[in-house]
Amino acid sequence: MTTTLMLDRKLDFRAASPLAEALLAAREADVVLDAIETTQIGTQSLQVILAAARSAARDRLSLRLVNVGPAVSDQLKTLGFLVADIEAGGDAVARAWE
Repeated sequence: MTTTLMLDRKLDFRAASPLAEALLAAREADVVLDAIETTQIGTQSLQVILAAARSAARDRLSLRLVNVGPAVSDQLKTLGFLVADIEAGGDAVARAWE
């Protein structure tokens, strides 16, 4: 089963808690995070997504980030991540937690 979550336009500190709740509710499924409307991602929401990616990888599930626009992609790069790093849920994400 796959669950698709539409991400907020602005993933700032206010969005982190509701995002965490939605990801926890979808924990037993493959998850697609659709960022078609997202224009900003902050560190708190990124931490939530990274934790979900690690959990998904550990549980042999997938977490995919789709429709990422150039602004969010650039913000992720500034924070030291690529979409592929997040989706991998493995080594690159693990290094970020060290």
